[in-house]
Amino acid sequence: MSIKKAAATALVAALGVTSLAACGTDDARGAAGKTDQPAPKTVTLVSHDSFNASKEVLADFTKQTGFTVKVLKSGDAGEAVNKEILTKGSPQGDVFFGVDNTLLSRALDNGIFVPYEAKGLDRVPAAYQLDKEHRVTPIDSGDICVNYDKKYFADKKLAPPQTFDDLVKPAYKNLLVVENPELSSPGLGFLLGTAAKYGDEGWQDYWKKLKANGVKTVDSWELAYNQEFSGSAGGKQAKADRPLVVSYASSPPAEVLYGEPQPKVAPTGVSTGTCFRQIEFAGLLNGAKNPEGGKALIDFLISKKFQEDMPLQMFVNPVAKDAALPELFTKHGVVIDKPETMAPEKIAEKRDPWIQQWSSLVLK
Repeated sequence: MSIKKAAATALVAALGVTSLAACGTDDARGAAGKTDQPAPKTVTLVSHDSFNASKEVLADFTKQTGFTVKVLKSGDAGEAVNKEILTKGSPQGDVFFGVDNTLLSRALDNGIFVPYEAKGLDRVPAAYQLDKEHRVTPIDSGDICVNYDKKYFADKKLAPPQTFDDLVKPAYKNLLVVENPELSSPGLGFLLGTAAKYGDEGWQDYWKKLKANGVKTVDSWELAYNQEFSGSAGGKQAKADRPLVVSYASSPPAEVLYGEPQPKVAPTGVSTGTCFRQIEFAGLLNGAKNPEGGKALIDFLISKKFQEDMPLQMFVNPVAKDAALPELFTKHGVVIDKPETMAPEKIAEKRDPWIQQWSSLVLK
């Protein structure tokens, strides 16, 4: 997805968010902040399809600033970023939310954002602030990890895998489903996680072993999680037979919240040694019609109120140090202490050739 994007958010109904169809415009737009027109009272947020926020929180933003938020959902994360690149200088909205660290370099290199240092950014750890020019502001983080079906492994009296190394063991043959990294944000994150773990060359040998061990590849998280993964609500209905899936560390709390009936214990677990850290950002779009409203919205996105609303809306973690997680996360979620990471510059250099190499190795 992506965000996603986000695995768990596909389980969530849209909560009070206005979604607008994309529309063309003949207006000539300059750089953000340069317009002869008075600032409109509406600020438009462009995002991937997984964006959600509560009515109350968006209403609070309007009360504070006088701006009403309209949300334009623009496909998955990669598709949404590409649309903004194609409309650079004449964007669909004022702020873009949802570009993550796997796609950040593409967005920055194409100049779709203008710098803005958000108010309250001092509450966000430096580790999340990947662009020193402040063209983007970190908003949330999440961990892409293998999830497992607890019942399957309990019934088989088999310990679930916990690490990348475990996944290639014969005991887990034909159990794992992953997403195509060319089409899926979780799939790309998992590929980058293996490259971070095994190195620029070693990841290819690792995927050869995964393929020999019966890994299955599908195009999207929705297919993998809801139709192939036996531990999800959708997978149970579809009689899925794969008890391992690439998803998110936040998927178990989502299974609890939206379970019918709601279980007391999450039916799925997280293989904590298979995780890659994903960070999502928002930025003021180059050519925004309402840069004043856009700046106010970015400030609000890292406010304590919005940050504490996010976990149960999009199943991601806040980045602000003063934002508390809800009990659902602390009770049923998993804290990933040592996720795999990779510098955006390296992702920019290696992403496309790695995806091509992956396709040759796994799909042929």
